[in-house]
Amino acid sequence: MQITETFVPGYECVITGSDPATGYRGMVAIHSTVLGPAVGGTRYWSYSTADEALNDVLRLARGMTYKNALAGLPFGGGKSVILRDGNTPLGAGPERERLFRAHGRLIETLGGKYITAEDVGTSPADMEYVLAETKHVAGLQGRAGDPSPWTARGVFRAMQASAHYRWGNDDLTGKTVAIQGCGHVGYYLARELHGVGAQLLVSDVNPANARRVVEEFGATQFPVTDIYAAPADIFAPCALGGILNEQTTPQLRAAIIAGGANNQLLAADDGDRLEQRGILYAPDYAANAGGVIYGCSVEMLGWEPARALVRLNSAIYETLLRIFRVAESEKMPSYRAADRLAEERLRGTAIST
Repeated sequence: MQITETFVPGYECVITGSDPATGYRGMVAIHSTVLGPAVGGTRYWSYSTADEALNDVLRLARGMTYKNALAGLPFGGGKSVILRDGNTPLGAGPERERLFRAHGRLIETLGGKYITAEDVGTSPADMEYVLAETKHVAGLQGRAGDPSPWTARGVFRAMQASAHYRWGNDDLTGKTVAIQGCGHVGYYLARELHGVGAQLLVSDVNPANARRVVEEFGATQFPVTDIYAAPADIFAPCALGGILNEQTTPQLRAAIIAGGANNQLLAADDGDRLEQRGILYAPDYAANAGGVIYGCSVEMLGWEPARALVRLNSAIYETLLRIFRVAESEKMPSYRAADRLAEERLRGTAIST
């Protein structure tokens, strides 16, 4: 394993590992361990360049610091990515095992400062491969497992809190929700919403994912380019980041945005644009914290699953309402209010939510 370290201002550690024998190329970014070991998943993705991968892992690691701080967890923020050859299939097999075991060896060199789990493109089975090389891994089979259902549950609670703040009632029955991305989190979110009688509009770059939600939950499928302008009460980004930007924001017809994707705002200006349009934005790292709250509580804090679920349901709902109230009283966009509350906890000046 060839390992290089890159100095990045504002980050505690950024390393790149490569293993020619397995074709492995990976990066780990630790943003902060002020509150405890850095926690954040591993993303397996095809990037155009190494710089694109670095920018992604840096943004994601910082987001995890703020997510864990705002959720009241005793953990810092980090993230890792494995750079996938765009021509390499995602199937299982010996090559995949060797790849993820190499990733485990890179994580092991950090001595417990970073704990990983699954993320986009990875699974609990992949984490079992990582476990063969390091104990600093969560989201394992037979424990907390796939975080997607818990992330989706948290987004659902964020929607309820947003509805309560915007409309005075958190009942989502009859509300129309446009879901962008129907993979793991989007699928489970659709199931939650269908269960309370919401109407679903969906899109996905993989049409089969959208069709599954159409067939199981009676959703209406939209082309991927049309989902922003869908006639919905709530827009739920559940794919990749940077989708709220100068081009897409003017198309939105929803009153509320609450979704599972990370780094939904391409830039801070995009949060300001939402505020100017009167769209209530549930900051992504507050809304999508369900997976990390549940997983860390069960696997790292030793809580019973029922207790972790109670924590998830209450923490996200109450945190979102707190963010909205601070934003209103301080006359600032909700994303700035969320950052302020997270930074207060990092400074040790806030009471845990």
